[in-house]
Amino acid sequence: MLLPLILIIGLWILLMRKMGGPAGGSGGPGGIFNIGKSKATLFDKGTRVNITFNDVAGLDEAKVEVMEIVDFLKNPKKYTSLGGKIPKGALLVGPPGTGKTLLAKAMAGEAQVPFFSMSGSDFVELFVGVGASRVRDLFKQAREKAPCIIFIDEIDAIGRARGKNVMMSNDERENTLNQLLVEMDGFGTDSGIIILAATNRPDVLDSALLRPGRFDRQISIDKPDLNGREHIFEVHLKPIKKSANLDIKKLASMTPGFAGADIANVCNEAALIAARKGKTEVEMDDFNDAIDRVIGGLEKKNKIISPEEKEIIAYHEAGHAICGWYRSMPIRS
Repeated sequence: MLLPLILIIGLWILLMRKMGGPAGGSGGPGGIFNIGKSKATLFDKGTRVNITFNDVAGLDEAKVEVMEIVDFLKNPKKYTSLGGKIPKGALLVGPPGTGKTLLAKAMAGEAQVPFFSMSGSDFVELFVGVGASRVRDLFKQAREKAPCIIFIDEIDAIGRARGKNVMMSNDERENTLNQLLVEMDGFGTDSGIIILAATNRPDVLDSALLRPGRFDRQISIDKPDLNGREHIFEVHLKPIKKSANLDIKKLASMTPGFAGADIANVCNEAALIAARKGKTEVEMDDFNDAIDRVIGGLEKKNKIISPEEKEIIAYHEAGHAICGWYRSMPIRS
């Protein structure tokens, strides 16, 4: 009779250990019992972000908007003495790779206040009510650290417009969004907490999330222009052993439509190509090959092309070259 009892007790102890999980794991101490706790990463004293606004290039207009928020956190009396109020939140909107997350990291490094960072998908869980619980726990921690900043990357994971669920049931994602709306601008909201979010799909966000009082500012981050690409190249070329005759302005003119992530990829590919060739520094030819590789992919050396197809491709590429030549020429009246 004692054997089944011992087995049950042993299984119960093993189950409790499994549910507790190791300290510092995904659920931290307590494992499944802390599933409703926030997964946000806190950057505070001792864990400061080393990125500053000097590391962000090509986003001059967006930097001005974000720097004003940072200045408000550092010198609040400068604005409150005139009757102004701190903005509740700012939404960074732009295509992928334009530097939204990098700008948020720079804001964390410059503000010198507690910075909570997490992704929108971190709120979503299989169990009902977990997302709303994590939102409450996140803002509870933020109130204890106020003034502070909360950054939610890819907020469209939880901020999609409500009422579009096909199943017409109580959607967990909508419950999470409702809790986020209440925490941002409800009866129990406190000052000193700024919400910073990033998305590349503002068209799918709920209208209640975008109204003033929640996200007071929408900061548009577009792909950089010629001068912006030149500044971005200067930032990414700092750790690279480049040739003395490297023309950064020419590189910027050769990469129209490139975002910051694309330019970083070009610089890295050029360094890898130069190392593959056994060079001691990265030259202009390496950047030409890197740009071709980023735009067109790997070179297909073994592909058989007929003479007729070569002629058609030559006419096609010649048209690109002529259009690019006339586009780069100055317009004369």
